[in-house]
Amino acid sequence: MTDVLTKEQRRKNMQAIKSKSKLEDKVTKELWRRGYRFRKNTRNLFGKPDISIKKYKVVIFIDSCFWHSCPIHGNSPKTNSEFWIKKLNRNRERDEEVNRYYFANK
Repeated sequence: MTDVLTKEQRRKNMQAIKSKSKLEDKVTKELWRRGYRFRKNTRNLFGKPDISIKKYKVVIFIDSCFWHSCPIHGNSPKTNSEFWIKKLNRNRERDEEVNRYYFANK
């Protein structure tokens, strides 16, 4: 199925999407309020965790329902479904890889 938006409309739409979630904001504000100092999206750690606290050797991943295919709340887009199924399955596989890495290196 072709895109219903023009290239310019799609571009503006995609630019408006922010890289952080409301849930991530709530968690980081609460951690900061409780005195925990952390880094966000640390590139030199495997899997680029959303939050990392080096002092305690802790990484936190905030997996949203849509991007990580939550079986309870996640939904699959109706258009371009082949692409989205592949994309969301790969996200889930990557989550498993990252979890195995961190649980093996406690």
